[in-house]
Amino acid sequence: MARLLFEKTGRSVWISHLDLMRLFQRTFKRAGMNLKHTQGFNPRPSVSIALPLSVGVESCCELLDFELEGQAVSCDEIRDRLNSALVAGVRVLAVYEECRKIGQIAYLDCEVALEYDAGIPQGCEDKLSALFAREQLLVEKKGKNGVTVQNIAPMIRSLYLRREDEHVLVLAARVCCQNPTLNPAQLTAAICCYLPELAPDHSKCRRIEIYDTNETVFR
Repeated sequence: MARLLFEKTGRSVWISHLDLMRLFQRTFKRAGMNLKHTQGFNPRPSVSIALPLSVGVESCCELLDFELEGQAVSCDEIRDRLNSALVAGVRVLAVYEECRKIGQIAYLDCEVALEYDAGIPQGCEDKLSALFAREQLLVEKKGKNGVTVQNIAPMIRSLYLRREDEHVLVLAARVCCQNPTLNPAQLTAAICCYLPELAPDHSKCRRIEIYDTNETVFR
């Protein structure tokens, strides 16, 4: 089993998780590399992506595990051949064979850009800093089993704010991403719930890096 690190940016953020899986399956085939298939009545290509990404979210730290069928291809060649066949916005950054278990992933660095058409409200940074310093922040989360309420405060490892310009305030945070999982979009939801006067006109999320339980970069 090998693993590749890839980014998903630009217009490609609108590709769903399932379509992204199919995209990579077709890309391996176009690049002349055959994937191994699972056994059984319904064989499937041996491809899996860790931490499925929500539609509309950018990332530069996505991981995909795969296994080739009876081929000896170097990691650099796999990267180059895939990149020559991939769509714009999806790019393989690295390929490697030493793979740790995905279950060891614990934290995620993310950035949420809060956009204010009329300019960042006065006192916004202080109010948001105080909000995310609370011991309890109850936010709704939609899932397969309906809507649940999560206390996201314990899942925020660290958080700081920086101004990108007079209209954009970036919320940079390190959050739990497995058992439990905090979706970065819930940070915006918390603002809308507790400080509706500071709700942004638009917001964009981006994954930056992933870590293990010791907060060491995970690969």
